[in-house]
Amino acid sequence: MEFLRGALAEVCKGQTDEVEQMKQCLEVLSRDECRERGNLMKLGGLELCMSRCLCHSEAGIRWRAAQLIASCAQNMPEVQFYLLNQGALLTLLQLTDHDANSTVRVKALYAVSCLVREQEAGLQDFLSHDGFSVLMRGMQSDSEKLRTKSAFLLLNLLTSHPEHKDTVLSMGMVQQLVSVLRSPHSSVHEHVLGALCWRSWNFVNVYERLVSKGNPRRTVEWIAEV
Repeated sequence: MEFLRGALAEVCKGQTDEVEQMKQCLEVLSRDECRERGNLMKLGGLELCMSRCLCHSEAGIRWRAAQLIASCAQNMPEVQFYLLNQGALLTLLQLTDHDANSTVRVKALYAVSCLVREQEAGLQDFLSHDGFSVLMRGMQSDSEKLRTKSAFLLLNLLTSHPEHKDTVLSMGMVQQLVSVLRSPHSSVHEHVLGALCWRSWNFVNVYERLVSKGNPRRTVEWIAEV
């Protein structure tokens, strides 16, 4: 373990050739089979990934580190619990919210999704760090990918955990979703409409009637009135 720590720490020092090597290393590790992900955790690789790579000055290392964390955490409860206990979710939410690089923000949100979907401990951690507000701000981003992924995660969480509806409503999330619908059409609209239509079957029926009549502007106006 100490050898691995030393080797990865040397790679993370920041020289140009070492940075490129680190990028390649992170990409290879992200492609490894599921059985190798647990080994990376046990060998201390994920700890170094969080402590040295997520906060690296090179955006290319930050987003690859987030991608590796997502790859390791996806459908792996043991790894998810480890990452949550190490405080990974807060770091990833901060990257999603504040990083200057749009790719880092998108990959960080992907990792957040892998830690909170179908994972109760992850969801509680997400709520304690005001994760819904991060999603709201993500839907206001200039990055279409970040807007789309934020809306998709919101829809997934509301569908799986309807008990958090009141929390979302109290934050003014509906008004925010409506404002997104008023923007030029993009792939994010599908997930935004899904999140809005989730509120009730009556909403879905009215929405379908309005769309079938070719009146999208009235659809947006009606949503705002609900």
